[in-house]
Amino acid sequence: MLRTRDTSTMIIFSDSSDDTEIVFTLESLTQAGIIFIMALAIIITNVLIIATFLNFRGPSEVINCYLLSLAVADLLCGVIVVPLSVYPAIVKDWVYGDVICRLVGYLEVTLWAVTVYTFMWISVDRYLAVRKPLRYETLQTKTRGQCWMAFTWISAAMLCCPPLLGFTKPLFDRDAYICMLDWGSMAAYSVTLSILVLGPSLITIVYTYTYIFMMLRKLRSGVPFHDKEYATALSENLSNPSHVMSFALVIAFWCSWTPYIGVKMYEYFTGTKFQIQFLHFGIVWLGFLNSFWKALILITLSPQFRLALRIFCMTICCRYKGRMQAELIGMDPDD
Repeated sequence: MLRTRDTSTMIIFSDSSDDTEIVFTLESLTQAGIIFIMALAIIITNVLIIATFLNFRGPSEVINCYLLSLAVADLLCGVIVVPLSVYPAIVKDWVYGDVICRLVGYLEVTLWAVTVYTFMWISVDRYLAVRKPLRYETLQTKTRGQCWMAFTWISAAMLCCPPLLGFTKPLFDRDAYICMLDWGSMAAYSVTLSILVLGPSLITIVYTYTYIFMMLRKLRSGVPFHDKEYATALSENLSNPSHVMSFALVIAFWCSWTPYIGVKMYEYFTGTKFQIQFLHFGIVWLGFLNSFWKALILITLSPQFRLALRIFCMTICCRYKGRMQAELIGMDPDD
């Protein structure tokens, strides 16, 4: 049975013999629509990134291994985490049970830790390219990069697993319509995990990019280098747009999550909660929107990714033309 209560609210009775009713409001439908569109955008863009990297057969940088890992983490978030919040946003309740809620909360923090650690390895990779330009290809190989990524995923999954074992109950955020783990009930573990994830990552990122931009400034100012071979290799490496692109990825990540972290820290230390539902909804999903920004940054700031994307698109549209075009630029996608 369907009836209209007012211009913005509909009530649908699930069963004539049941008093349970589901209320659809314009606000809930809008928020559910935002989450649904975000899920589609995250899935489409990251599938495109992964397919582009896997299809590319030309010479590529080690940093692509890390970017591929980021895309996989974002895709898992878009496929598993984000879509499960669409229906709860409409009914304003979690309907999938505590087990799924716990798994979603665990996956969120694990993927977040993987992303933070991966940014650390990216900054190390860019640092070595500038600090050791003559030995960079020896120090950083694809195999080594893949090993670091495997270690990152395994260590993040293990570090974040205690709440999954039932030591704490999952919480459904009724403002953002998403399940999260109750870190407040495990204060010691939460602080330890934060130190292990954020400590080395932030210190490494700040140090490495400070050094990179310092060397870039020194090179542009015309400071002489005694070793000409080193100066030439350094100049070539610093001209690589991957430095700026990777730094932009880091900035976009922290810009997306800083509002959420800031509000939560303020509420925790002051003991007061902002009674603004849209504020909490906005800061949570602004953070998850980071999974979409990476594609835009890659397309904008990475010439190699644009080239690989063009080859992939031509390969999809017409495989022969894609092969011919790739051969013209010296990169056969089937090699």
